[in-house]
Amino acid sequence: MGEWNIEGCLIPLVTPFDDKGGLDEPALRNLVNYLVEEQAADALVPCGTTGESPTLSHEEHMMVVEIVKDEAAGRVPVIAGTGSNSTEEAIEMTVAAEKIGVDGSLQVCPYYNRPSQQGIYEHYKAIAASTFLPLILYNIPFRTGRNIEVETMLRLSEIENIVGVKEASGEILQVCAIIEGMRDEGRGFYVYSGEDPVTFLVLCLGGQGCIAAVGHVLGAEFSRMCRLVWEGRLEEAREIHFQVLPLVRALFCEPNPTAIKQALNWMGVPVGGTRLPLAGMTTKGKDTLREAMVRLGKARPEDCV
Repeated sequence: MGEWNIEGCLIPLVTPFDDKGGLDEPALRNLVNYLVEEQAADALVPCGTTGESPTLSHEEHMMVVEIVKDEAAGRVPVIAGTGSNSTEEAIEMTVAAEKIGVDGSLQVCPYYNRPSQQGIYEHYKAIAASTFLPLILYNIPFRTGRNIEVETMLRLSEIENIVGVKEASGEILQVCAIIEGMRDEGRGFYVYSGEDPVTFLVLCLGGQGCIAAVGHVLGAEFSRMCRLVWEGRLEEAREIHFQVLPLVRALFCEPNPTAIKQALNWMGVPVGGTRLPLAGMTTKGKDTLREAMVRLGKARPEDCV
């Protein structure tokens, strides 16, 4: 495994569906090009939570990864979401993604099972032993029911091919403790913001970027914010943070990725709807999203119907 050096705005792709609810390959290929060319994606992350991975069959899952890898054509790294609450299943999907030739893997904390911290450690250790791919942990206790605690994170960082974490706990003190612990140990462990509204704060603490669903709409802004912080131009970065914050909030006004998909469709990037159990946006949600998008100049009122 080479040295891990991917930083900036990594975008976790939505999965486009056609009118019958099937995978829409042309729309997915179009989305890849849109994110690379217009939203300044520093990497693409297919089949994460934003990609509605729980609703994809294994065949669809690997097909999405393969299509994204093919269409990206080496322009940006591709990091496949291959996590599961079943260790065996996560290993199977990770090995399959490695054969496709992706650059890394995003591994969600085992959800629903509610394992102990030791169980979480053993889960990730087993996956790491099965692959040469660099692994990024994904800590999102709101969805999984378990927090990867700082001590566990520090232990996992000792495993050679565990290279970073998407930290979506929303607890800024936990993010600070992880970065502090890695500094004390002198480890090159990457901390990415996974909670989009606090990305600016994570960057200021020393984070290496974000894995941001809002990158579909605000990728160029988030990528620029990252670089401004690293250049020490904090006032300019802070201005971007507050400028886009209302739209960031609106993009999560209903369960992700419902509003992200609606925004893309309104922007002329067709991705279809969501799969059940996710439903379409409510009238109230559409009103909130429309107002925020129009105010920031991301769409015209007549497009948002």
